[in-house]
Amino acid sequence: MNNYLKTISRIALLICFCLSFSLKAQSDEDILKSIYKQSLTNGKSYEWLDYLSNKIGGRLSGSTNAELAVQYTKAELEKLGLDKVWLQPVMVPKWVRGEQEMAYFKTSNDLNKVNICALGGSVATPEGGLKAKVIEVNSYQDLEKLGEENIKGKIVFINRSWEQELVNTFQAYGGCAAERYAGAAEAAKYGAVGTIVRSLSSRLDDYPHTGSMGYGDLPVEQRIPSAAISTNDAVKLSEALKKDKDLEFHFEMSCQQFDDVMSYNVIGEITGSEFPNEYIIVGGHLDSWDLGDGAHDDGAGVVQSMDVLRLMKESGITPKRSIRVVLFMNEENGLRGGRKYAEVAKEKNEKHIFALESDAGGFTPRGFSFDCSDLMFSKIEAWRPLFKPYLIHYFEKGGSGADIGPLKNDDIVLAGLRPDSQRYFDHHHAANDTFEHVNKRELELGAATMTALVYLVDKYGTETITNTKEIKD
Repeated sequence: MNNYLKTISRIALLICFCLSFSLKAQSDEDILKSIYKQSLTNGKSYEWLDYLSNKIGGRLSGSTNAELAVQYTKAELEKLGLDKVWLQPVMVPKWVRGEQEMAYFKTSNDLNKVNICALGGSVATPEGGLKAKVIEVNSYQDLEKLGEENIKGKIVFINRSWEQELVNTFQAYGGCAAERYAGAAEAAKYGAVGTIVRSLSSRLDDYPHTGSMGYGDLPVEQRIPSAAISTNDAVKLSEALKKDKDLEFHFEMSCQQFDDVMSYNVIGEITGSEFPNEYIIVGGHLDSWDLGDGAHDDGAGVVQSMDVLRLMKESGITPKRSIRVVLFMNEENGLRGGRKYAEVAKEKNEKHIFALESDAGGFTPRGFSFDCSDLMFSKIEAWRPLFKPYLIHYFEKGGSGADIGPLKNDDIVLAGLRPDSQRYFDHHHAANDTFEHVNKRELELGAATMTALVYLVDKYGTETITNTKEIKD
């Protein structure tokens, strides 16, 4: 019996050796081909996203759904047979939308109901709603020109349009985001009683798009309610104001801010075989806004990041460095998860060499942006030919991701997956950010593309790549 067991053991060791040798003998082109094949024929990201979106739904920080998402993703990571899976505690804000918002304005001929939603962090309107005359501006910076005499007692309507000529939709979004975040605080300084902000979207539709806003150091008693209005209704309101400058706008919101509550980042790890104390992380944010189910923002990034570790295991890759998936909590209205992860990493003196974030939707991947030195970027660019067969061509220096940003130092390379973004802001923070708007193959291509980059970073490190020939050899 002992001889039999010894024989079986030797055979098992021989098989493992052969598999290991076979993997090492494969070229990078072969490894990437295997990764893409696994994702497109045996992917898990779409299945996971289906559950997150349709069984759990919107996952606003501090909510029951956010807690359910924590428990679900932790359980799924445990099923993958990773070396470690754990929860990292983090205190997060708890803001509740309350009842469905309602708004209308009257013209001489009609009562016009409009689509609004409270901006995240806003105070509620007074009981029974708020009604006041409206003054329209293009930017909160216009408020200073108007002065308190023209603003006091009115609702400020910030009607800043999307810059359609900008091909980079994130640039266009960034150009309008300050109005959403700071508009109410600035308007309140001039005596405004509320703000209505045009939704940050390139499309004309009836969906109001929420998002985070803040009051800075404004005293609680001076804070005013702030809502987003759909782009169609923003146009309608602007046209009505041209005809009647004394027009009154009525809106009702019952949102409420509670004390912070405990939540968690979800973390899984494959421990490195040669450099276990060097860390590569990949992640997205587990929380979402509450209007839709957060499929694109950022359920897609969450499941793609989870699948990176699964795809590496399925492809027979034993990483040299420790690979972590981090599902961050509270990106949308606080960034508490990203800051907590960086804080703990610093306390433990962990050496992070690379971090990749997916938080731009589940659309077709185009490439990556990198936050790194020029020298490091020139080394990374040597990988371009490996991605060409998969139509991945965008390798540019630029931003990475909000949640991995707190990790930034001189030693780490930060990167962001860059999918095609032309439709992203049609859904961003709105009720139509739902599962049926995510394409299975596009999602799986993104997961494979992320895995391929992580594989290359792990194999070559961030300081050892000299040229394309070295990579292929």
